[in-house]
Amino acid sequence: MKAYMQRMGRSLMLPVATLPVAALFMGIGYWIDPSGWGGNSIFAAFLIKAGATILDNLGILFAVGLALGMSKDKDGSSALAGLIAFLVPMQLLAPATVAMFTKVDVENVNIAFQAINNKNVFIGILAGLIAAEMYNRFNNVKLPMALSFFSGKRSVPIVTAAVMLVVSAGLIFVWPPVYNALVAFGESISGLGALGAGLYGFFNRLLIPTGLHHALNNVFWFNIAGIDDIGKFWASEGVKGVTGMYQAGFFPVMMFGLPAGALAIYQCARPENKKATASLMMAAAFASFFTGVTEPLEFSFMFVAWPLYVVHAALTGISMFVAATFHWTAGFNFSAGFIDFILSLRVPIANKPYMLLLFGLVMAVVYYVTFMFVIKKFNLMTPGREEVSLEDVADVSGSGSDKFAVLAAKLYENLGGAANLQTVDNCTTRLRLAVNDTSRIDTNKIKATGVPGVKVIDGKNIQIIVGTEVQFVADELSKIHQAGGLTASDNKENTIYAVATGKIIPITEVSDDVFSAKMMGDGFAIIPETGDIYSPVDGVVTSIFPTKHAYGIKTVHGLEVLVHVGIDTVNLKGEPFEVFVNEGDKVSKGTKLCHVDLKALEGANKQSDVIVVFTNQDKVADMSLNMQSNVNANDLIGQVKTK
Repeated sequence: MKAYMQRMGRSLMLPVATLPVAALFMGIGYWIDPSGWGGNSIFAAFLIKAGATILDNLGILFAVGLALGMSKDKDGSSALAGLIAFLVPMQLLAPATVAMFTKVDVENVNIAFQAINNKNVFIGILAGLIAAEMYNRFNNVKLPMALSFFSGKRSVPIVTAAVMLVVSAGLIFVWPPVYNALVAFGESISGLGALGAGLYGFFNRLLIPTGLHHALNNVFWFNIAGIDDIGKFWASEGVKGVTGMYQAGFFPVMMFGLPAGALAIYQCARPENKKATASLMMAAAFASFFTGVTEPLEFSFMFVAWPLYVVHAALTGISMFVAATFHWTAGFNFSAGFIDFILSLRVPIANKPYMLLLFGLVMAVVYYVTFMFVIKKFNLMTPGREEVSLEDVADVSGSGSDKFAVLAAKLYENLGGAANLQTVDNCTTRLRLAVNDTSRIDTNKIKATGVPGVKVIDGKNIQIIVGTEVQFVADELSKIHQAGGLTASDNKENTIYAVATGKIIPITEVSDDVFSAKMMGDGFAIIPETGDIYSPVDGVVTSIFPTKHAYGIKTVHGLEVLVHVGIDTVNLKGEPFEVFVNEGDKVSKGTKLCHVDLKALEGANKQSDVIVVFTNQDKVADMSLNMQSNVNANDLIGQVKTK
């Protein structure tokens, strides 16, 4: 469970990294136009809307980020599945849709469904985790030939959407009682005075990962239970020293406490990670202080070090309790940052707001000391705490990206290759690998590659410490694994063979404008003498067209090769073809892809040219082909070098 939560935390770093700049844009815009929210200034409106593009879509960002980060090979189709997983409940749980399902007027739909929107972090996290799980389970599924187009990664968004239909149906019944229970809880503690404010502050922070903190906020900040703390404060109504009590205690935390906590996280980071940790913590701390947007900082340790987050929630409750006890009040329109604090000074009902600044300094010390103690005492893996030092960084021979490919190839071999390695993941400085059996790993040979250390976790998991450039090694290792274990040569040279016995011709002589004009890429064609068609390269079958006439193959160097059998043969709907491979199969030169009935092509008045095209020409640095007049199947045609 701990490892799973830490994976979640690492996965969220990608979307969280976008939040500080969004908070800054909105904060500056609101500073320029505090009353009109951009309505009185075009420049302010531009900044506010730019920031809102991100902050108003946190649910989507988290769904996509988690789906991508939690998938076993970080493939883009997992991110697409995450987006679909989020959009399904957004549509099915929208108030208008629920009204249609329940046969009631929209205005009578339970208020809980108003919280189902693009900001809903709970739905985003749930969608991302489900999408990642569906990707990990179904990305290699093979369907019958009639449905082969939907095999593999194409099946993942479909399966994810189906699962989210069931989840959404469940949420229709589960979400309102949970939401209403929290509202009732908020109403019950609203009469407890300062203690109630403290409890509200504690649960407000604690519920942020679920998105249900909005239920409590509605009770205290707006007019659901007659409190309307925000509205009354800015209207300067109510009792001085009481109105604003459900807002004031957040200022010492967001302006002082959390930035001090960020300093503690930075100082607890390992020396080699401090530079990267500093950039994240500084941006997040500034966003918290200036605008009151705390998500960039909170989500950086919320999952990877969840006990620390519980401590943060408790400290927030204490801050709310103390401020309410002494009747120090201030308010906010946006959040409890410096901007709103300055603006609230002009509101007559604000009571001794300057004391919140003095108390904030106290909270800064409390946060700093507490965070330092908890992180070190319990060895929590906050950002930058990965166990590796600068002198331990692996010295891999080679230069540029080649050295990472060389190290990855050596690691792959000693990990047991395709027969043993299951998934590749990484954090700041180490590879986190899942295998079938760690006893099959040659740890001594892995250490001999120069990596700083190897840590066997259990029978299924191993960590290899690489250093701060671990991401590049992980990427190369993933490429090799996805290519079925093929390793890259240093010169990245791909050997190209004939796909059939027959006459070879330049691609420019193919009687199809798309191919002859090289719209899909450069290549060559063979007019076959027999119907057996073979792979021209070593690689992995990435796609088989449903009508069986076209095959995509990807080499370990990333070269994408299309083998297209015949011209306009798509119209034959696969009838003259017999297929001998499946998507995901590892192939080498000489592997039979299919057999085509040449007489059937002739009877259908179709040309039999077998066209070989390199579809990602941006990766081709040099191509040297031997255009001899006649070739036998698997004769060497030439070389293609990739960049």
